[in-house]
Amino acid sequence: MIAGSDRLTIKEKLMLISWPFLLLLIMVATIGFLSLYSAASGNIEPWAEKQAIRFVIGLTGLVVIALVDIRVWMKLAYPIYMLCIFLLIYVDIRGHIGMGAQRWISLGFLQLQPSEVMKISSVLVLARFFHGSTWEDVRNPLFLAIPVVLVLIPTALVLIQPDLGTAMTIVIVAAAMFFLAGVSYWIFGIVIAGGLLCLPIAWHFLHDYQKKRVLVFLDPDSDPLGAGYHIAQSKIALGSGGITGKGFLQGSQSHLNFLPEKHTDFIFTLFTEEWGLIGGISLMLLFAMIIAYGYFVAMRCHNQFARLLSLGIVVNFFVYVFINMGMVMGLLPVVGVPLPMISYGGTAMLSVLFGFGLLMSAHVHRDVRFTRRGLEVV
Repeated sequence: MIAGSDRLTIKEKLMLISWPFLLLLIMVATIGFLSLYSAASGNIEPWAEKQAIRFVIGLTGLVVIALVDIRVWMKLAYPIYMLCIFLLIYVDIRGHIGMGAQRWISLGFLQLQPSEVMKISSVLVLARFFHGSTWEDVRNPLFLAIPVVLVLIPTALVLIQPDLGTAMTIVIVAAAMFFLAGVSYWIFGIVIAGGLLCLPIAWHFLHDYQKKRVLVFLDPDSDPLGAGYHIAQSKIALGSGGITGKGFLQGSQSHLNFLPEKHTDFIFTLFTEEWGLIGGISLMLLFAMIIAYGYFVAMRCHNQFARLLSLGIVVNFFVYVFINMGMVMGLLPVVGVPLPMISYGGTAMLSVLFGFGLLMSAHVHRDVRFTRRGLEVV
């Protein structure tokens, strides 16, 4: 244990940052830049250059966030959450509409998507709430009422946009946080059973295009030229890549514009068509290394807040990857979830790096100990 970790200098904190982890992030982001370059038929405009600039800004922010004492982030958990709630309300009222959904706030240089930032904010606020909770607390249903409300409010606001994919992500990551905090299995059983019973009711509240996506997932050949077109072309591109791929800039499905959303949700398909099964597995291994490192960081933290925060960030990243890859392979219904640091998108990129900045802060300040209810070092 590093003595006096709460009194480390900036230089000492920089030394404690895991630079190999940042190298992993740079490697994944570089794959994203190359894929966006290919998606634009060998041009850095309009996607690759902007994405690279955002990554540099985000990576710089990651280092700055890592240098901030983890206790500061604990104090800011509720204010950040409330700010994100305000932004979600604002975007529901006056947000920018694109592709039939109202999800963005135009800042000129960036289309801010508050729901992406809310994913990290939810992890942060739940880690703050469950910090110091006892074994008896987390097994008391009444104690869980507050964190449930903290999850339901942003979920409802995101569903209004509508953005079912992001709402599902928030709920899944929150459920993982409850599990990590020690909530009893029987409570999960009741919630899952209740959710299954409510499915017929929830079905009637889905938009027509959402219902169509579910039906196409269950029967992919039911509408091959309509709602099933995306996944049909994705599967063709995945298969055409073979073992080694067609080569950089040589993907026929993507460059002949058969593959829709090739720079966002379906960018993994573009990548595997050009680099094949080997390339796809290599990218998965890089993602797995990032996830494994995050778990390693969490296990070394000496306080509950940092441990829960780190595990939540890791789970959030895993859910991003799992849903996107499952979607483009036809294993899950098509939802609007990007592939982290690969898909084009400023807010998604910056929010992922914000999360990893918090992870690095937990790593740098891993030996800081809190009192059970307060913020003082023991």
